[in-house]
Amino acid sequence: MYDAIIIGSGASGSIVAFTLANAGYKIAIIEKGEYLHRDEFSKDELAYTRRNITTPNIFDEYHIIEYLDSNGKWVSKPSYELGYSFFNGNIVGGSSNFMSGMFHRMHPDDFRLLDKYGEIKDANVVNWAIDYQELESYYDQVEKLVGISGRYHPHAYEPPRKKQSFSYPPTKENQVVSLIDKSAKELGITTLTTPRAILTIPKDSRDSCYYSNFCGSYGCSSGAKGSGMEAFISKIHHMPNVSLITNTQAIKLHTSKSDTIEYVECIDRVTKQHKKLYAKQFILAAQAHESVRLLLNSSSKEHPKGLGNSSNMLGKNMIYSAGGVITASLHKDSLKDLEFSQLMQEGLFVNRSIKDWYFLDGYKGGLAEFMFAPQSIIAKASKYNIQNGHLIWGKALDDMLEFRFHKQKSLRVEIFNDWLPNDECYMSVDERYKDIYGMPVGKLRLYSHPHNQKVAYNLADKIKPLLKQMNCQNIQTNISKLPPPNLIAGGCRFGDDTKKSYLDKNCKSHDISNLFVVDASFMPTGGSVPYTWTIYANALRVAKYLLLSQ
Repeated sequence: MYDAIIIGSGASGSIVAFTLANAGYKIAIIEKGEYLHRDEFSKDELAYTRRNITTPNIFDEYHIIEYLDSNGKWVSKPSYELGYSFFNGNIVGGSSNFMSGMFHRMHPDDFRLLDKYGEIKDANVVNWAIDYQELESYYDQVEKLVGISGRYHPHAYEPPRKKQSFSYPPTKENQVVSLIDKSAKELGITTLTTPRAILTIPKDSRDSCYYSNFCGSYGCSSGAKGSGMEAFISKIHHMPNVSLITNTQAIKLHTSKSDTIEYVECIDRVTKQHKKLYAKQFILAAQAHESVRLLLNSSSKEHPKGLGNSSNMLGKNMIYSAGGVITASLHKDSLKDLEFSQLMQEGLFVNRSIKDWYFLDGYKGGLAEFMFAPQSIIAKASKYNIQNGHLIWGKALDDMLEFRFHKQKSLRVEIFNDWLPNDECYMSVDERYKDIYGMPVGKLRLYSHPHNQKVAYNLADKIKPLLKQMNCQNIQTNISKLPPPNLIAGGCRFGDDTKKSYLDKNCKSHDISNLFVVDASFMPTGGSVPYTWTIYANALRVAKYLLLSQ
């Protein structure tokens, strides 16, 4: 019998495990994947971005995707037919191993969007059950524990900080930032230094960043990236009160009484043996889709609609990140205010964010993040062998690759804005489709509220003049109604109203006395920033509450 079982070892599960373990709790961490240590990570593009060795085979584990076709009708297809996987990093530390590390706090107004802007037709926008002040000290603690680098700039839309300087100085920057800053200033736009969960000075057993230029989508072999594995699991997995159980899939939560979980049923992915693990408390941290799926598949006579789902809110109001990408290129023969050799210096970051349009007249705006195109050489080369819809080869291909790799640099601006929760974006399960464990797969109905695209296009229109001021070429905008597969939240919304939420303000189930859900599924809205800092901070808040409530 454990004091607590934590299902999932990513950002949320890792920091809860760290907190409970150091308080003396006897805990078990159930992780679906393996424990890959930093010296096992490589910069092998084929392995990590072409073959996805740290995520399940899409034919073994998949989703049913529901989307609107060109005729406005709902159609369903398994994700293996669409090539659209929503699994992210099934190893110890989860997807936090493969993040780019852009860390932003949510703005205080993000916690009260309904009060600030009012209702939006066909959207389920609500205020959070907590405010920024309740989360601020946990943001501060995470900054030190994880190791967040940055430089504070006073700005109308920067969340308040008790200490203006970050725990670590910012990562080294490519000189393209001087061109971005100069061009932005000429247009009256303020640029900010992007905070990152990447060490610039060694911490504990972790080394500082060595600027390999392979960050997003790759595991960090120096330990600089503030993943759940490096920041937390590596510090506790050897403790006598901690059991790290890897290669294990949780398939059902069983109740002994109508309001208490007795054990979790698991299957060993290697031996295929089933086992039961008992605990006093159960903390679900499997990422939003998988947490919702486990709860729906834990239905019983007492809980016919899914475990603890008397509100019928389980799986509802899934949210992702709206926005899109603007791509552009800086060419050797038209570059201004910058030496081309400086632009081509590898490994350094483009640490520039713009929050001038985080709030717009009458509605919520978003964030713009500058970066170089991902370091995926094979993918780039494959992309460039097509011209005017036809394959090219020989000298034409050689000339194209020479230009693309040696005479220009690809730049991208990622736009983040709120994905509005709505009745048509939710998750269920379909008994007709089962994965290799015999577990019904998740059925995702994906619907992007039209307001999402309105905001994204507005932001893109504000960014393009800056790219033109920089003398960028080939400026292209890609705003999609489909969500990115790596920013997933909602489905277990927290709140004070038991009829309109699945969890209470401390992320404890309204119906189940010993169930907490700490991954991003608790979020009713997502802000216009990547979620990870908020996930860490809230999970730490919940862990501290759990300790105090015992």
